[in-house]
Amino acid sequence: MTSDAPAAGRPPAERTFFGHPRALATLFLTEMWERFSFYGMRAILVLYLTATVAEDGLGMRDSTANAVYGTYNAMVYLMALPGGWVADRLIGARRCVLWGGIVIACGHYVMAVPTTWSVFAGMTLIVLGTGLLKPNISTMVGDLYDRDSPRRDAGFSLFYMGINLGGFIAPLITGFLGEKVNWHLGFGAAAIGMTFGVIQYVLGGRNLGDAGERPADPLLGADRRRALTRAGVAVVVAVLVVAALAVAGLFTVNTVVNLLTVATVLITVGYFARILVDREISDTERSRMKAYVWLFVFAASFWLIYDQAGSVLNIFAANNIDRHVFGFTFPASWLQSVNPILIIIGAPLFALLWLRLGHRVSTPVKFAVGLVLNGLSFVLMAAAAQAAVGGDLVSPWWLVAVFAIQVAGELSLSPVGLSATTRLAPVKYASQMMGLWFLATAVGDAIGGQVARLAESWPEPVYFLTFGAASVLLGLGAVMFARQIRHLMAGIH
Repeated sequence: MTSDAPAAGRPPAERTFFGHPRALATLFLTEMWERFSFYGMRAILVLYLTATVAEDGLGMRDSTANAVYGTYNAMVYLMALPGGWVADRLIGARRCVLWGGIVIACGHYVMAVPTTWSVFAGMTLIVLGTGLLKPNISTMVGDLYDRDSPRRDAGFSLFYMGINLGGFIAPLITGFLGEKVNWHLGFGAAAIGMTFGVIQYVLGGRNLGDAGERPADPLLGADRRRALTRAGVAVVVAVLVVAALAVAGLFTVNTVVNLLTVATVLITVGYFARILVDREISDTERSRMKAYVWLFVFAASFWLIYDQAGSVLNIFAANNIDRHVFGFTFPASWLQSVNPILIIIGAPLFALLWLRLGHRVSTPVKFAVGLVLNGLSFVLMAAAAQAAVGGDLVSPWWLVAVFAIQVAGELSLSPVGLSATTRLAPVKYASQMMGLWFLATAVGDAIGGQVARLAESWPEPVYFLTFGAASVLLGLGAVMFARQIRHLMAGIH
């Protein structure tokens, strides 16, 4: 039986937000503006990288730009791991969200500076800031509910709608400014959005009660000094590696992308191994972590395909979509708003669906549905690419249909995965587990960035059909093993 009493860290529920704790509104709006900045910049990043120097771009090959894009996304989510650790052991989730938002805003302001180096410097700051903000704001949402409350998935779906409200508005603004006026002006608009997010978070802090106020497992005394020393040494080593690569003439975009891809996979394997062998977690928690490994693989496979919307599909939109409407050629990046608006429409419907179904449909089955739908979207994309063979421009409705199928898959997997992570997490690794969930996106995007290189050398219909079919087959396999995975989840549905 689920208790109606407030969960730990949950403020008194006197005022509600669509039937949920009022604090959800503050977190909803903060994430909305953070996603405005993230998706606004992301919508024009690959287009800027591949634009010619005469068009004020960097003139990269499509394959290199796709890899950079995938690696950037991967690093954004990889940094969620140390971001979760900082919250758990040092300053708490609430302060991490605040400082993360400030660093993200600074990164976008740097990207607004009209020089070549500013883009990569700004991306570095955004990566660091998002690592602090992203996992911890989701953990704070989880703190508003009891661990096994049936309202939990519905709450995360509403929170997810806030993410996509920002994602819908952003490309319309940054895309127009970037493609029609100046790329760096588009990046500047993203900076202003994140600034609004920080201001809103500070003003709405009174609604949060003590959610995220204190570290879950704080480091004290000598342990704290030792951890900070190790972190400092890691930073020095990273700087020395970069310097050595530069001296050796190996500090190129492709070298950095390849090294970061390998590092992402190795860190993932190491982190799972560390949790599974930790003697301080119970046998039940260890069993749940084994189930989580499978969910992680499914999620990484999902994002490998899904997040190519901003790279491979964005370039397809620029080169192969007929964007002429009433004498106006709309920016290719505007099509990046289709996905989030469909999620805004679909999120409440899926929230109601999961609430009605309760525990009758298990988490592994929801993941399987997401994988199958994601694969079918690429199968449809193969048909669109075939229609464009020979240089013909095709209707934008092809991409709208592709995004619609992907959205149904995303709503079956992503908000459910956020919720499952907070329920399956060992107590000791509460915030860090949310970082581990985002690491699934990092692995998917890192490998996906390398896979996306093939889109330049393979025939596009073959590329899309190959990876679409692979996702469908993986989803069907997930259905077959759903019962075993649910058994490992040890009472968590």
